[in-house]
Amino acid sequence: MAKSTRSHNVKGASSWLRYTEGQRWCFLGVLFLVSTSSYFDRQVISVLLEPIKAEFGVSDTMLGLLGGPCFAAFYALAGIPIARWADRGNRRAIITLSLSMWSVMTILCGVTQTFLQLAVARVGVGVGEAGAIPPAHSLIADYFPPERRATAIAVFTSAATAGLLLGVGLGGYVAMKYGWRTAFLVAGAPGLLIALAAHFTLIEPRVGTHEIRVTQPTEAIRDSALHLRRKRSYVYALGGCLMYFLFSYGVLLFIPSFLTRVMRASATEASVTYALVAAAGSVVGMICGGWVADRSARRDIRWLAWLPSLTLSLSGPLFAIALWVDHFLGFLALIFAVWALVNGGLPPIFAAIHAVCGSRRRATAIAGVLFTATLFGGGLGPVITGAISDALSLAHGVEGLRYALMLMTSLLPATGGLFYLFGQAIPADVED
Repeated sequence: MAKSTRSHNVKGASSWLRYTEGQRWCFLGVLFLVSTSSYFDRQVISVLLEPIKAEFGVSDTMLGLLGGPCFAAFYALAGIPIARWADRGNRRAIITLSLSMWSVMTILCGVTQTFLQLAVARVGVGVGEAGAIPPAHSLIADYFPPERRATAIAVFTSAATAGLLLGVGLGGYVAMKYGWRTAFLVAGAPGLLIALAAHFTLIEPRVGTHEIRVTQPTEAIRDSALHLRRKRSYVYALGGCLMYFLFSYGVLLFIPSFLTRVMRASATEASVTYALVAAAGSVVGMICGGWVADRSARRDIRWLAWLPSLTLSLSGPLFAIALWVDHFLGFLALIFAVWALVNGGLPPIFAAIHAVCGSRRRATAIAGVLFTATLFGGGLGPVITGAISDALSLAHGVEGLRYALMLMTSLLPATGGLFYLFGQAIPADVED
């Protein structure tokens, strides 16, 4: 059954047959750098919250607004129209323009003089980054055949880990040595060089050919939305990703603060050491998750969603234990396993979405997931975590942040359950 649902005729597969193996990996390498820049600029703020809080005298709730809605709401709102453009336009141009914009806005974050100015600059970062992930996913689906997409997406998705490592590790080190404004400058500047590399390296399959226009006619956004909404698998994917990002955005932003404020770790331990361990766990999880998913899906395509269901269900108890361990090395050992499990399920989920959404609406489908996940998950996750921390800190002091993170952990079993249902619904919804 799995093999038949994943088969494609030559005509539909022609987009990826145009490229050599070396070209595919070259394109993927450039897209990896694009995504790394995106997550570098996105994650660096997490390790800068404490000095920003001290300089502007704001609460954890305000920090949550800065790291959440200021970025996520506008990222989500800009994502759908940009994705519609990506489904029929030049994705290379979209990525280049978007990367240039968010890099400039990140640099502007470093020269702001008020909290309001910083919030406005973060809005600009969010709008720019909306043009990165959906077009990149769409290009990967054109560069790689279906039976290898989970692995390719795993490599691409691991850029989030590289961005985390740079944002928390390098950003924390630069902030400690030269101040938080310099950290923003260091995060934003490399993106302008990567934008040049993307422009001169990536190939847009739609340029110079009429094949995609013939085999993939333009579909109105209303028709795309209705088509996707009728698929039970896609609805479960939306729900699962919402829960996943509600947890990940809400927790990731505050872990450096948790380490320094609650566990009394040094600034170096909370940035460089933690970032290295979290990055290592995430990379191991993503690469192994993509590799295992590709092989499991050849026997039963439902494993593209069942594997994430399993890893996320297992990660919840481990994360709860990690939050109660007061020894820093013990926390690091557990958090390595947590991030390996949490991130190991992400590449197969995206591969599963590609399998059910249909080739004419790839970027739209991914943008729909990111819209829901980012607007509600990324927008509300940090605010909810910060608000719970503020409320609990009135009675429990700095321990309030620990309890807030514990409450967010309860989202992981619910995420696993939704992805299990996603897997159940996949066979009936697979579409070339």
